[in-house]
Amino acid sequence: MRQVLRPLFDRVVIKELEPDRVRRSGLVVPPGSHEPPPQHGIVLQVGPGLDWWGQAGVQMPVKPGDHVVFPASAGAWVDIEEERLLVCRVGELLGALEELPDEAPGTD
Repeated sequence: MRQVLRPLFDRVVIKELEPDRVRRSGLVVPPGSHEPPPQHGIVLQVGPGLDWWGQAGVQMPVKPGDHVVFPASAGAWVDIEEERLLVCRVGELLGALEELPDEAPGTD
């Protein structure tokens, strides 16, 4: 039987994404170099949230599939089905990454 971690309250389950080791300059950063731990992941599951005001319509700001940034100290790491996942409160997230449309040439 396969297990899935269902977060409670205002928690989210995040799968850490491998850091991009090729910088914009073209420099390849080798594994094991002195760089901060990966802090980018994809949201797998989202809890129902906390509604302190009773049916006020408070919604979670992220959804499954969103790419998020989080501090190294966020939440707790758990192993489910041989996969390392981060479980943290949504308030610990630093932000969600969004794609911006390419600007047309010649526009400022």
